[in-house]
Amino acid sequence: MESRHNTKFKPAPRVSRFAGLELLSTAVLLVDADLVIRYVNAGAENLFGISAKRFTNRPLVELIGEASPLHPALNNALDNNWSYTGKDLRMQVPGKKEFIQLDCTVSPVEAEGVNLLLEFRPIEAQLRVTREEVLLQQQQANRELIRNLAHEIKNPLGGIRGSAQLLEGELDDPQLKEYTQVIIAEADRLQALMKRLLGTHAVMHPAPLNIHDVLEHVRRLILAEFPGLVMYRDYDTSLPEMTGDREQLIQAVLNITRNAAQAVDGEGTITLRTRAARQVTMAKRRHKLALELQVIDNGPGIPADIKDQIFYPLVSGRDGGSGLGLSLAQGFVEQHQGMIEVDSEPGRTCFTLLLPVSERG
Repeated sequence: MESRHNTKFKPAPRVSRFAGLELLSTAVLLVDADLVIRYVNAGAENLFGISAKRFTNRPLVELIGEASPLHPALNNALDNNWSYTGKDLRMQVPGKKEFIQLDCTVSPVEAEGVNLLLEFRPIEAQLRVTREEVLLQQQQANRELIRNLAHEIKNPLGGIRGSAQLLEGELDDPQLKEYTQVIIAEADRLQALMKRLLGTHAVMHPAPLNIHDVLEHVRRLILAEFPGLVMYRDYDTSLPEMTGDREQLIQAVLNITRNAAQAVDGEGTITLRTRAARQVTMAKRRHKLALELQVIDNGPGIPADIKDQIFYPLVSGRDGGSGLGLSLAQGFVEQHQGMIEVDSEPGRTCFTLLLPVSERG
């Protein structure tokens, strides 16, 4: 069935009343009875790589193509005032050879100059959100279990250490005192471990900060600890200030960067990279602007058998590692309403931190 569109375009209606659609993470188009695009939200600009200014008042067919399976559904929706949901549709990106898989809902609307609302949801994005939700639930449950265990272990540890000290005072044999010293030292080590496990519950002290000040502080610490390391900066200096807890963010980035330095045995390369990310969804909230911070190393990559559990407490790919650094980093980032992702293969591992930036009016 042929699509409806004419060559004489009517002036676009006022769309300020649709400003709320900008807050949606999905791609939304509004079209009129002739299937001419009257409104394009930011999600649609991002999904299709188009400009709202260019495609507003253009025929929808220029975006979805002549062969799109949506045409019969669109005409049916106009003729019968019916809604339609298409699953797993294959659509070519305008001006490019690549295709994207998406779901589309077509809904009749009653508004001046607008007859249909088209909402597109990329399947990959849906899977990502679902995966993020499941992973977040698993990690929260795991951390809660670890915290409960830490609380249960702290008190007996104190008793063990105190008893060892009392016993040491009653012993005259230096060799026997060596054993009590071992008990005391190991109790202290475990208590420090428990303190770190409980550390992400510290009260935040948010304040305006420049993320590059945080990165430069981390860079100095890492180079002092690993003098054979080569560190590159790739900063977007136009990024605005964000609000956050400076000490928590330093600790989060330091843990990730130290992990990278250890992965390359202190002799490889690490790149600290910042960019702006727009229209980002984190923890089911849509953010117009976010800060993207990447820590990239040229190490051997994360072992495949622990890749899905790398942020879990006590999981480590390094002999002798406590497995707490990345878990604590994730906890601090989550307190900032952000998220961490990792992409790893031999020769390149990239940890990406996304942190929301409050836009000032």
